Amino acid sequence: ILVVSDTHRQNGNLCKVLAKVGRIDLLIHLGDVEGSEDYVREIAGCPVEMVAGNNDFFSGLPRERELELGAYRALLTHGHYYNVSFTLERLREEARERGMQIAMFGHTHRPVVDRSGPVDLINPGSLSYPRQDGRRPSYILMELDRDGLVHYTINYL
Repeated sequence: ILVVSDTHRQNGNLCKVLAKVGRIDLLIHLGDVEGSEDYVREIAGCPVEMVAGNNDFFSGLPRERELELGAYRALLTHGHYYNVSFTLERLREEARERGMQIAMFGHTHRPVVDRSGPVDLINPGSLSYPRQDGRRPSYILMELDRDGLVHYTINYL
């Protein structure tokens, strides 16, 4: 599963990532696609799940999605409604209350894999406008192993 966010209609790096990773089973985009929804679906070569970000003003994308990924329940959100730029605890608590084991979000443009609590918090960062030290475009590959256990890897272009 390829997890991306905050492409902001700059899809060149997404094309590079898709070529680099090869065949995937699912593409998850966590918002701020800014009108490129159809293009992303076209180039993905697999099913696509997307949610609206704070810059997806005229989008028909849902604000959030709940998915079954193997034995896990995942909440997909852009994160701005949970103030993720300041704290992740509100998002973690919301996901926990809904019976989720994973909460995926974007918005901050900084990659995160936080497995320290009852809900894994996953942010792929941004492929277009990264804000973390080094400012390298980032994405996450999520895999379910043979035993059904989830693994996350932050990757950089």
